[in-house]
Amino acid sequence: MKTIARNMGIAALILTGFAVVGTGLVVVTHNSTKDIIDKANREALEASLNRLVPAERYDNHVIDDHIEVVAPEWLGTDQPVTVYRARQNGQPVALFATPTAPDGYSGPIRLLVGVYADGTLAGVRVLEHKETPGLGDAIDERRSPWILAFAGRSLSDPSPEQWKVKKDGGVFDQFTGATVTPRAVVKATYRFLEYVRTHRESLFAPASAQTNPESSSP
Repeated sequence: MKTIARNMGIAALILTGFAVVGTGLVVVTHNSTKDIIDKANREALEASLNRLVPAERYDNHVIDDHIEVVAPEWLGTDQPVTVYRARQNGQPVALFATPTAPDGYSGPIRLLVGVYADGTLAGVRVLEHKETPGLGDAIDERRSPWILAFAGRSLSDPSPEQWKVKKDGGVFDQFTGATVTPRAVVKATYRFLEYVRTHRESLFAPASAQTNPESSSP
């Protein structure tokens, strides 16, 4: 019995040793790769933003110049949304954010929207969606150029009553058999433009005088 107990004790010590070593390796690996992963994520984000607003249009570190806002009525989510600001010689150039179209056909649609300081859209891209392949997924730039039609638009182009899909009397195309999806994207984009117009001063405020824009109802 003593031999069995001793062997069990040795086995337990060995297993404990393996667990400690394994945990140590995980920690070391995490610490050694964290900076690499963070750098890759920053570069990927910068590349996405620069597809909407070319890097030569601004001279600040746009990823570091950001604020967190909560505005469910405007941004389609009750979670904090990061707003990145692009500036040239300290003057506002554009901002970027990821509002959500909560009423997609198969669920929320997460967008990336860029807006110039004059209120003109730099562009819109779809980051995440669950829309039906072959129908609603035409909102994805990789599937269709439909999303590119937002570039250059503003709250006055088209007029507010025409910020709809054509089926509803607007100017934006819908997809055959899938009107709900483009309708949701159009609505979310327009709402974000309204939010920028209403909170422009706070959104573009210098970091040294930063205030968090309050959520407001339309």
